[in-house]
Amino acid sequence: KRFKEPKEERRPWRIWFYDTSKQAIGALFIHFANVFLSDLTEEDPCSLYLINFILDATLGMLLIWLGVKVVSWIVQHKKYTYLVFGEYG
Repeated sequence: KRFKEPKEERRPWRIWFYDTSKQAIGALFIHFANVFLSDLTEEDPCSLYLINFILDATLGMLLIWLGVKVVSWIVQHKKYTYLVFGEYG
């Protein structure tokens, strides 16, 4: 994916690694949480896994988006320059 970015706008390797590692860690966490939760049912665990995945992909993303907006507003309002999303110094 990094090579699909325009060459003049391409993120440095370190920044790209930070961004992708956050996504990978989050995906692993939700996967193992879904596997754990699907084992708690005596019915079809695959359907429970699917329900958890869909809820994470919809409501979870909505909550994350809302959280990022709120934190970004607080950071901008309080002028906390070290807490700006996507800025790694």
